[in-house]
Amino acid sequence: MDTRAFKRSLHHSERYNRRGFGLGNEVAGSLEQAYQSDLIAKLRESGYSLESGRLTVRLAEAFGFCWGVERAVAMAYETRRHYPTERIWITNEIIHNPSVNDHLRDMNVLFISVEDGMKDFSEVASGDVVILPAFGATVQEMQLLNERGCHIVDTTCPWVSKVWNTVEKHKKHSFTSIIHGKVKHEETLATSSFAGTYLVVLDLAEAQMVSEYILGNGDRQSFMDRFSKACSPGFDPDRDLIRVGVANQTTMLKSETEEIGRLFERTMLQRFGPIELNEHFLAFNTICDATQERQDAIFALVDEPLDLMVVIGGYNSSNTTHLQEIAVSRGIRSFHIDTPERIGPGNRIEHMPLGGVLEIEQPFLPEGPIRVGITSGASTPDRVVEDVIERLIELCEA
Repeated sequence: MDTRAFKRSLHHSERYNRRGFGLGNEVAGSLEQAYQSDLIAKLRESGYSLESGRLTVRLAEAFGFCWGVERAVAMAYETRRHYPTERIWITNEIIHNPSVNDHLRDMNVLFISVEDGMKDFSEVASGDVVILPAFGATVQEMQLLNERGCHIVDTTCPWVSKVWNTVEKHKKHSFTSIIHGKVKHEETLATSSFAGTYLVVLDLAEAQMVSEYILGNGDRQSFMDRFSKACSPGFDPDRDLIRVGVANQTTMLKSETEEIGRLFERTMLQRFGPIELNEHFLAFNTICDATQERQDAIFALVDEPLDLMVVIGGYNSSNTTHLQEIAVSRGIRSFHIDTPERIGPGNRIEHMPLGGVLEIEQPFLPEGPIRVGITSGASTPDRVVEDVIERLIELCEA
């Protein structure tokens, strides 16, 4: 499929909107009331530090809502204002934050149901309005909605669109796209739908397996058993790993994406030599600025003396999970929570360990003076961070 031609056609449709409705001023008050925080504004002005009794809070210098998320949420609010009576759907969560999605449900925005990993569009009708979330939607979903006669409001982050353009360049020049991402994540699903031939690798370890195969050191059956659900239909590693380009899910760990890129460059250099390298390897910088800034900020924060770290964001938020990963890698006692309500009375916290399942820890805070580092994913509003800080203060005063 010519995805570029489809996008051009869709973008010229009268039923497609990716610029909003010019209602920014009208929805600004609602957005401010729901998501902004006077306390967090003061913290930014006072060196990202707060002291209250025995508690010292150290806030990362880059955290929370990024520009792409702010844009997506604002467009969703504008959409409800522009279409006051029409049925409005979102193909998935607008962003990976439960409080934001609950606010939209309160505004009578409907969410496409998902069963066994499949979205059910059967109730979406011609004339309905459908919002595409910040991490995008697949080409197939866009086609279905367009053919059904829906009004499409596209809030896809421009950084995600940049990755789509990259894999389309790979496809144009007959390169296989090696995508650093989580194979079932909505953004990676969308990106792979714009690619031609592709292979998704989760981490550096999987990338090294692919590298070994390219260099003739792997077993074909073992390779296909490992990657059968992470590649394009009809993928043949002997044919499709001759020319490769690297792309990524924008919320992955920056340092790992860069290392994967360098690994494949070295691999193709070793196999084909320097003269032919450009015929067999392509790389573009598709790392999101906001993701990079938040990761850089937590690297700086974990260099400080901290008793523990609280990371705030949706449990299905990839960029939040990687912030937690950085804290854990430094040996800091860390807690990933999605809402302030996870911190309860009785010095109790319900949290998601890295790679684990929800568990409760009690007591949560140690006795005596305590320094707590706090950061939040790019989908977390300042108001949520404020509520977490206030709950920590309450626990320390109890």
